[in-house]
Amino acid sequence: MKKILVTGGLGYIGSHTVVALQETGFEVVVVDNLSNASIDVLVGIESITGKAPQFERLELRDKSAVADFFQSHPDLDGVIHFAASKAVGESVENPLLYYENNIHSLVYLLQNCKEYDVPNLIFSSSCTVYGEPDALPITENAPIKEATSPYGNTKQINEEIIKDTCVASKLQAISLRYFNPIGAHETAHIGELPVGVPQNLVPFITQTAVGLREKLLVFGNDYPTKDGSCIRDYIHVVDLAEAHVVALQRLLDGKNKNSFEVFNVGTGKGSSVLEVITAFEETTGISLFYEITDRRSGDVVSVYADTTQANKTLGWKAKKTMEEALASAWKWEQKIRNQ
Repeated sequence: MKKILVTGGLGYIGSHTVVALQETGFEVVVVDNLSNASIDVLVGIESITGKAPQFERLELRDKSAVADFFQSHPDLDGVIHFAASKAVGESVENPLLYYENNIHSLVYLLQNCKEYDVPNLIFSSSCTVYGEPDALPITENAPIKEATSPYGNTKQINEEIIKDTCVASKLQAISLRYFNPIGAHETAHIGELPVGVPQNLVPFITQTAVGLREKLLVFGNDYPTKDGSCIRDYIHVVDLAEAHVVALQRLLDGKNKNSFEVFNVGTGKGSSVLEVITAFEETTGISLFYEITDRRSGDVVSVYADTTQANKTLGWKAKKTMEEALASAWKWEQKIRNQ
């Protein structure tokens, strides 16, 4: 049984990936500093898989603590690295937090992967590395343009760090550039649970629908799109989790063609903010009160993926629909609010 470290494994995408790993037969060790996650997620994972992963609370910005962890776990076969600050707007307001958290944690992780001969890394990257794209859909060959936010810049820098490390060591890595994860596990045992006011659209929608938020804010309706709102590629988090397992297996089987590979992970379809709102209303029968407000700094106009490489090379494809994702997100919201 292969032993995999998942950093940020109690977070939204991390927890769903832990479930997918355990259901595939991997032994999982989770580290998380719990800054944006709850220890209760372990119960949710166990409820789905029948087994709680091994867990250690760890601050990856603490160099000595990371070294101690690897010393006590010398038999890791790979790492899936999620742990990072991830809100575009917050990164604009507090860039130094993002540079410290997202870059230092990766560097300390890679230093110990090298020290303890951990050969495989899956990196949680983002379509933000493409900035404002020249053409749609976005392929992996699209230019890496100047980032529109410190968050996006940290993802660009992290990919460069990983690529350089692969050249200078035995590390094999795949960077998954994913688009906008939404939804929850069908059991509603785990889902997206942001701390404070949601930075992402769908939890903002569900919190408004459940009465936690007075109104939903739509950041701009004057973009050059069909309805004036931003367009994104929304992918069900369960589909996204499975992509991580497939990518990891590619490395473990030695099927990667290069020491550092990149794949877009999305649906290949763009949906506007207003279209997602309408889809939620039609799926649930709930009318949302929303208000158009100013554009949000750091947002790009339109982003959606060309997933040809992931489909053909990884053998992975998104299967779940927008409606399935929104229904699962609403089921999760109702559960955690005891409705």
